[in-house]
Amino acid sequence: MREPTATRRELLRRIESRITGLYDAREARSIALTLLADRTGLTPSALLTDPDSPLAVEGLDDDIEQLAAGRPVQYVTGRTEFLDRPFAVREGVLIPRPETEELVLWIIRREGAARRLLDVGTGSGCIAATLALGLPEAELFAADISPVALAVAAENCHAFGARVTLRQADALHDLEERFPEPFDVIVSNPPYVPQADRAAMHPNVRDHEPAEALFVPDDDPLCFYRAIARAGRRMLLPGGRLYFEIYHLAADALRRLLDEEGYTDTEVREDLYGKPRMTCSRRK
Repeated sequence: MREPTATRRELLRRIESRITGLYDAREARSIALTLLADRTGLTPSALLTDPDSPLAVEGLDDDIEQLAAGRPVQYVTGRTEFLDRPFAVREGVLIPRPETEELVLWIIRREGAARRLLDVGTGSGCIAATLALGLPEAELFAADISPVALAVAAENCHAFGARVTLRQADALHDLEERFPEPFDVIVSNPPYVPQADRAAMHPNVRDHEPAEALFVPDDDPLCFYRAIARAGRRMLLPGGRLYFEIYHLAADALRRLLDEEGYTDTEVREDLYGKPRMTCSRRK
């Protein structure tokens, strides 16, 4: 049965009123706009510039209940924007973040001559697919341990026509065996949040996004960086580069680790908020 018509303003307020306790007012408004835009095909600006126009939306109450229970809006809609492309996401796959967009743009601008690149821990495939489209002369490979993530990555690569070779691999154990090709570039956004920080995270992340893609042991928080860097010494061509998205509190420790693993020219870059969030190192 079709739900009764309300104005755009009233529908936005209905969504916001149910989730304001979970989010601050600004984020609640953003989530409400994201959901309503997805369900109606209207742009957020159209929803705001003509607020008194009537609108009927089927199934909105169920969507609102999911949001009120803490489910991320990206899982409710089944998609998220990454560098202006609508990537499919669902439970079991990490939701891409804006800082990852910055990392990808850095690589595209710097690695125009690269011919073979590997994305470790691809998740939704947002890094690999965007690199494949931004570096059309390059050959892209991507790894993930999760069959769910690989299925979503394959769906996204197919949707965008991005040519990426996907393989299941464990970054801690069998990366070299699964990818014997020599690479010019390896990039990874691995798990990096210490378990000790879990309680302080927002519930919509902590309780809904895949823990295996987020958290690392408190006694070895750099375990993925170490394993990937160590494998990269043999997988990268001489002079090849290793890119990481990093936990901003671990920047100094990671720089030391990369030095110890034999990398040179390590550069740490800040994100839009001034936090150190990405690195690039060169294999000697």
